[in-house]
Amino acid sequence: MSTTQDLVTALKAELRSADVTYAELARSLGLSESSIKRIFAKGDMPLSRIDEVLRVLHMDFAELARKVVDAQPARRELSAEQEAAVVADRKLLLMAICCLSQWTFEQITDAYAIGDAECVKYLVQLDRLGIIELRPLNRYRLKVAKGFRWRPHGPVMAYFRRHVVDDYYSGGFDGDGELLMLVHGDIGKSLAATFVERLQRIGQDFAQQHLADQKLPAEQRRAYTLVVGMRSWLFAAFRDLKRIDDAAPGATAGASAGAVRTVRVAKR
Repeated sequence: MSTTQDLVTALKAELRSADVTYAELARSLGLSESSIKRIFAKGDMPLSRIDEVLRVLHMDFAELARKVVDAQPARRELSAEQEAAVVADRKLLLMAICCLSQWTFEQITDAYAIGDAECVKYLVQLDRLGIIELRPLNRYRLKVAKGFRWRPHGPVMAYFRRHVVDDYYSGGFDGDGELLMLVHGDIGKSLAATFVERLQRIGQDFAQQHLADQKLPAEQRRAYTLVVGMRSWLFAAFRDLKRIDDAAPGATAGASAGAVRTVRVAKR
């Protein structure tokens, strides 16, 4: 959809919200109702006409443009090239993670040795990559969906497998509010997707709680990292013991692994 079509679509929504009919708009612009309908149906409106409609709605162009941006579908993942750009600079990756956690500019500069100018530089890069929309006063709006995930075999996950996984699992998972759980079992194939959806909701609940608890004093909060995984898989150490005949009862024991793991970390 072109930018002009996006603007026209947003104008239609604003007219509906303001209870302004095509007939009323036509009278205000000195046109026939059929002309107004034709203009909106075509979806190609000159800026001068858009300005006229905005005056009727008592809006300015900047406000309409903002509504167009806000209405755009959020990204569920980045391209491989975008991820490669993020992971090429560890400070940029850190900034991306902080933004995905919706940290404020002040929280980032207070927690990490990143100066104001450098922080702004990285926010500008994330804006160009489409992760955030940078706004005045160093505020930003996330442009990714709630269900956003790094590409399963993309550059960022490859980085985490190389540099993060061993460090993460080296902990004892025995601290306050920590858990490591590994559950094996055979379940119906149709139920696997249901469990995945439930695990996704756990992640979303965790993210929402993070946002809600930002109002708490810092001494009442602690940084945690939640890792959720479910995979059809067999331990590498057991693979040579597995019978070729998978039809035998229990032959796939250990093939399906689901895990929900939470660990406290000092810094994100």
